Amino acid sequence: MLTDADKEFLYLTAVVTVGYQFFFFIIAVVLKFDKVIDFAGSSNFTVIALLTLIQKGTWHLRQVVLTSMMVIWSSRLAIYLLIRILRWGEDRRHDKMRNSVANIAVYFIVQGFWAWAVTLPITVVNASDKDPNIQAADIIGWIMWFVGASVELLADIYKFSFKNSPESKGKWCDLGPWKYSRHPNYFGDILLASGYFVASIPILEGSEWYVVLIGPIFVTLLLLFVSGLPALEASADKKFGNVDAYRIYKKRTSPLIPLPHAVYGNLPHWFKAVFLFEFPIYSRYLHKNRRSNSQEGSRDEQKLG
Repeated sequence: MLTDADKEFLYLTAVVTVGYQFFFFIIAVVLKFDKVIDFAGSSNFTVIALLTLIQKGTWHLRQVVLTSMMVIWSSRLAIYLLIRILRWGEDRRHDKMRNSVANIAVYFIVQGFWAWAVTLPITVVNASDKDPNIQAADIIGWIMWFVGASVELLADIYKFSFKNSPESKGKWCDLGPWKYSRHPNYFGDILLASGYFVASIPILEGSEWYVVLIGPIFVTLLLLFVSGLPALEASADKKFGNVDAYRIYKKRTSPLIPLPHAVYGNLPHWFKAVFLFEFPIYSRYLHKNRRSNSQEGSRDEQKLG
């Protein structure tokens, strides 16, 4: 059962998140400045983590470590996303919502819940009076976070360098971790979010388990089925679906978990779908392109005939 401290901190972080996102929503709508959207989402993690640590004031090692992990990751991500949008000038993901207040509001609501959900393990740990000795779960969770944050950092570095290279025009990124995963940054996101949960296990009791599980489950479902892989896979297929080299890259490269081409490319399709998240929705536009090209080719042959 949730303690009174848990309920207080969950309520506090929810209220602060709503206020924080609403502040940036007003900036985006009134000033028509959508460049703050991703910064608002990423920096929200830091606000929640520091708020709960300072509010409790017990400064247990587990609380300090988990809070520091969250602050380091979210601050780095917020700064990177802000620099990226200022450098590129616009984000195509925002194209469909720029002229719709409702769409912008939905985006802020989703990213606000994202920040609140992922920080739930830190919120519960920081709210707790329990301070058991460091256990295997702590170490495993910290390692998961380190690997996930490192993969995401490398993915961002390679993608940023690739996007700012004149030679990248008309190409897809297959450098560094992108050579072994089509979305290594999302793999890092899911792994580190799961790391927060694992590292919080030593203090969990009763319904606290269900609360902190919301974070990794929400992130995984969001990235696999909503705003992550489906949208980016569709965009890439529309751009490069007619390029043989891209089709080969997609066939040989894991959608999420980094794996060598020699391993992933030779696995049976059922295994990829069940264990490696290679779902049909990630190739629907690729098949559409193929059918479209076949139909155009047939019409051209008829004309020549």
